[in-house]
Amino acid sequence: MTKVLRPARLLLPSALMLALSAPALASTAVSPEAPSGYGAYLAGQEALRDLSTSDAARYLHDATTVEWTNPAVAQQAFVAYLANGDIDRAATMANHLLDMQPKNGLAKLVLAASELKDRRYRAVEKLLDGISTDDIAGITGSILRAWAFIGDGKPDEAFAALDKVGKGGLEDFLIFHRALMEDISGDSADALTLAAKAYQSSPTAPRMVEAYARILGNAGKFDEALDVVNKFDAQALGDPIIDRVKIALAAHQRPGLFSPNVQSGAAELFHGIAVALARDGNNDLAVSLLQIGLYLDPHDDVIPLLIGQLLDNADQHASANAFYANIPAASPMHLLAATRIAQNYDAMGNRPEAIRQLTSLAAANPTDLNTLTALGDMLRADKQYDEAAKYYTQAIDADPATRPGDWVLYYERGIAYERGKHWDKAEPDFLKALDLNPDQPQVLNYLGYTWVDRGENLDKALAMIQKSVKATQTDGFIIDSLGWAYFKLGRFPEAVKTLETAVQLKPNDPQINDHLGDAYWRAGRKLEAHFQWNVAASLDTDGTLKAELAKKQTFGLDTDTIAAAASATTTQ
Repeated sequence: MTKVLRPARLLLPSALMLALSAPALASTAVSPEAPSGYGAYLAGQEALRDLSTSDAARYLHDATTVEWTNPAVAQQAFVAYLANGDIDRAATMANHLLDMQPKNGLAKLVLAASELKDRRYRAVEKLLDGISTDDIAGITGSILRAWAFIGDGKPDEAFAALDKVGKGGLEDFLIFHRALMEDISGDSADALTLAAKAYQSSPTAPRMVEAYARILGNAGKFDEALDVVNKFDAQALGDPIIDRVKIALAAHQRPGLFSPNVQSGAAELFHGIAVALARDGNNDLAVSLLQIGLYLDPHDDVIPLLIGQLLDNADQHASANAFYANIPAASPMHLLAATRIAQNYDAMGNRPEAIRQLTSLAAANPTDLNTLTALGDMLRADKQYDEAAKYYTQAIDADPATRPGDWVLYYERGIAYERGKHWDKAEPDFLKALDLNPDQPQVLNYLGYTWVDRGENLDKALAMIQKSVKATQTDGFIIDSLGWAYFKLGRFPEAVKTLETAVQLKPNDPQINDHLGDAYWRAGRKLEAHFQWNVAASLDTDGTLKAELAKKQTFGLDTDTIAAAASATTTQ
């Protein structure tokens, strides 16, 4: 079980990405000699950064009409066309770029992908012959050339091409692709050996698990394949595609090739590289490579989910929904896509519609954990805590196993119970979550903070929060919990120091500023306390702390004065 799709298949080492990313996109400065072209160029760059790909493609197309011979403008237009999924126009621009920059690796890569899609493998081999492996485009091109050799029936040349790729942490990635190439070439024994080796390095990567399970199942090793899948499930990691493979394996049916043809294998290549780029923050290039992957294999339903996820992260929710909506009803990813569409209605400001759609999906799929938890989360965000707890309970009942990854269900239900004023139900859920995952910092913090706030188990709560802080040293909310624990224990100098750090990390949170004001007061710094309470009041946009802050601003934390004032008000 998991609440969100875990899309990463095999990732390149992040340290390597710093060395790989820049050269492929190196460009020259744009001269502002033609104001209209320069303005369109700047607007296009901004749109591309925001992943507003259609606007980026339009602006940068306009810029090229004025700055046609400027490599920087052509390069950015090229990337914008790719990110927008206009591969044909990108290919035209790639030819133009190669006229100006004959060694442009990304341009060669797109033209090679176009040739590979049409099974012109020898054209790919020739186009990518001698491509440098000093940057991300060159490395991808070298592996793509190996896939072309597989399509051309030359596995020995394919593996020789892979041998020329500089390792630098890429060993597992290359082993994975060797396994897929052997599988397509019909050498199941070598494919199995290579897949086993790749699996050992990434036993929780969903696509690695799927590939290894498929290769085992196709070899008739159904029990071993099921063991691989069951180990994955035991971590509550869940994946709809793996669930479907598991059904075939349980029926002793061969599940079919992971990559049934060269085009899908190459799409997997672009997918893996794109995930690594996105992890390193190169989102425009990541979307561009995912679009190439989707162009090569339009039936890959994981790629549009990834594109949608990147667009969602850039607040391009309507564009993301267009990708989700294209995933067919027969796909194992369809329900996840429908859930994301519903969630995006909330992101676009229509929470009632989001709740309506999620409720409908949950009614039609009463045992789907992702849908149930998504609805629970949405209801909890809407402060419908009892309703949220009901759907978390439905998810727990649908998945009665207590696996390490199931901690999140009990944690989220515990939050719903606690905020719905049912502490007698919330506390056992937090303890259950910690039983499943004893070192989980969010649970340690939430339970520890709540105990502190209630004045219960203070020493144990402090130890839990300190453990949480060690695991997440830059989380302002968790550091606030530690400061508040010190405050409740009367350790005011430590409270002040810790809460000042929390405010630096989360300066716009009213609760943390309120806590710092309290700590200042108890430390004898009363002017600073009033200042901090005023800051908290200015940040308290929903009025949650309004009444309490008004009392503090008038009386401070002098409980006798507050009690006397309250009594006088009551008798009037």
